[in-house]
Amino acid sequence: MSKALVGVLKAVEAKVKKSHTFAKKRAISICTTMSVAHVDDEVCGGDLEVFHTEKIFSNGDIYIGQWGMDYPHGNGKYLWSDGCMYFGDWYMGKICGKGKFSWPSGATYEGQFKNGYMDGDGTFTSSLNDTYRGYWVMNRKQGKGTKSFVNGDQYEGEWKRGYHEGQGRYHWHNDGLPKGNGTFHWQDGSFYAGVWSRDQREQSGKFYPSTLINPHDDWDPHQLFSVEMGECLICEGEEITIFPSDKVFVWSNNEDKPPLRKDSRGMRMSVDRKLNNGDYLTADGNTGGLYGRPLKIKLQPAKRQGVTICKGHKNYELMLNLQLGIRHSVGRPAPTKSLKLKPTAFDTKQKLWTKFPPEGSKHTPPHQSCEFKWKDYCPLVFRTLRKLFNVDPADYMLSICGNDALRELSSPGKSGSFFYLTHDDKYMIKTMKKSEVKVLKRMLPAYFEHCKSFENTLVTKFFGLHCVKLSGPIQKKVRFVIMGNLLCTEVPIHRRFDLKGSSHGRITDKPETEIDANTTLKDLDLKFIFRLQKDWFQEFCSQVNKDCDFLEQERIMDYSLLVGISFQESNREAAEGKAGCDSTGSTPRVSTDGDAPLNAARWTCVRLGINMPSRVEFTVRSHETQIVGEPTGEMCDVILFFGIIDILQDYDISKKLEHAYKSFQYDSTSISAVDPRLYSKRFKDFLFRVFTDDT
Repeated sequence: MSKALVGVLKAVEAKVKKSHTFAKKRAISICTTMSVAHVDDEVCGGDLEVFHTEKIFSNGDIYIGQWGMDYPHGNGKYLWSDGCMYFGDWYMGKICGKGKFSWPSGATYEGQFKNGYMDGDGTFTSSLNDTYRGYWVMNRKQGKGTKSFVNGDQYEGEWKRGYHEGQGRYHWHNDGLPKGNGTFHWQDGSFYAGVWSRDQREQSGKFYPSTLINPHDDWDPHQLFSVEMGECLICEGEEITIFPSDKVFVWSNNEDKPPLRKDSRGMRMSVDRKLNNGDYLTADGNTGGLYGRPLKIKLQPAKRQGVTICKGHKNYELMLNLQLGIRHSVGRPAPTKSLKLKPTAFDTKQKLWTKFPPEGSKHTPPHQSCEFKWKDYCPLVFRTLRKLFNVDPADYMLSICGNDALRELSSPGKSGSFFYLTHDDKYMIKTMKKSEVKVLKRMLPAYFEHCKSFENTLVTKFFGLHCVKLSGPIQKKVRFVIMGNLLCTEVPIHRRFDLKGSSHGRITDKPETEIDANTTLKDLDLKFIFRLQKDWFQEFCSQVNKDCDFLEQERIMDYSLLVGISFQESNREAAEGKAGCDSTGSTPRVSTDGDAPLNAARWTCVRLGINMPSRVEFTVRSHETQIVGEPTGEMCDVILFFGIIDILQDYDISKKLEHAYKSFQYDSTSISAVDPRLYSKRFKDFLFRVFTDDT
């Protein structure tokens, strides 16, 4: 640590000391009589004795308060080096009880905590002085609460998962009308979606009548804007980006820990299988190096990916064109409820283009982008697919075409395609080569029937196929496909893998220091076996066989299984009341064979490949090209997300030449470019080795 930083920390410590003299005196008076209930006698040897301490950790964090064994216990204050601070109750190293957490921005939360989460009655005051007073459950507003905005608006009523939902009353302080993109729903199911404005010249949108017998189809736009919406003006609040439960603690140095046993099943280690002395566990229980790089995983959520496309960005007008086209396509009259389509719906030979002049036309709104043409491939098919996938048209349109801009991923994919994410991460938009469009159009009838027949299919979900033709002498065409984002989840994804079952070139080329939660690792980086609950494993095997048969019939190869892993705290340690992190930070604990699988009842939406409670078992390789390592017996509780991606590469002449060329240099079974039949068999054999039932 630099001398300047040490000086700053000492100054901060002195300031904290001065402001908490009373807290010190109170701590001393409590220490003489304090004992803690519900503590395992085998861990603590009886009642937990506490004393007052002041600590400055190696990373610059400061703690002042009561201390028991090797962690805070009682009342204390923790100041992180990034400016966050907590003052209140602690229980065995965890924030638990009443306290106050403050952010560097000036925002504060004061109320009840449970296991590091804002949980119970509490008051959050944002840096803008908006306040919420009410009940919280695991960092989210839940139950009854009141939110007051700095402009005088106030909502009082029920909340669910952080949003006001249910019975409530919203009071607008100022007169006003809604402005921007929004949706108005009638009780009969009809709704209006579009652009709202006080100026009628700026109003644009579409009305979607109800499918009921007596739809609400005679409506007056002026009545809607001026009367029914009345005095409405929604005010947005500040979003919490870092929760108290996300913070990492550093309690003591590694040398203070008791020596580890050599029995591999009895060892406590982090998810990267790194021991306290920095060595790694080998298959025989001794320490030493393992083939491949260890995965140093901390329980930190991935950083938000991509660069927001703002005005001035090279693809800003292309984004506007795409959003205008999507709004035009989705706003067409809805089809019947039937999922049966005529063969003509799959006709891709139509050459119908819609022109979008800047000044607008009979069928298109005025816009500020350049003139372009828009083509919608098989619109009825994709509209029916969206219905099949339970996608609400208004939500779909607002995710892609709302006020928030798309985000462009920092680098194009291996194929040269660019990827864009919607603001809510629900959808991914990919630019396509002409050959990929041909493959999708060719396989679309079979894809539709496959998705209709198998609700739990793991193949990529496609929601739309479009083309933008830019005006000018070049008339460049840009083709897009809109897909579901497999890893869009509120659960933090700590590691992601792209698995094909081949070994040649299937290892990340990033240095260890640059591997983070957004790094996509490959087959030879995998040091886990995924253990699914028995019923889920049987369903997994059945669906993988069906999906691979479909892809083989369509002559598709080079696809992969994308797996997202969210590591969880060990249930066993939580039951024992132990701290859920080691000396190096918040890392998941290893469970043994006797641990029970994660309880699926705590997750509200569990489907095959989505939000699946599971366990991973660590493996070691005897040589660096061994594609699946040997299991060691150490387990970790996880939540899994997975699906089959990149399904638009057929075994064309370029792939046949690639196979012939690489077969001269490498083992022909180790390369990705192989015949679809062989690719499917190898892919399934690999998955059924790295996925198994948790018996």
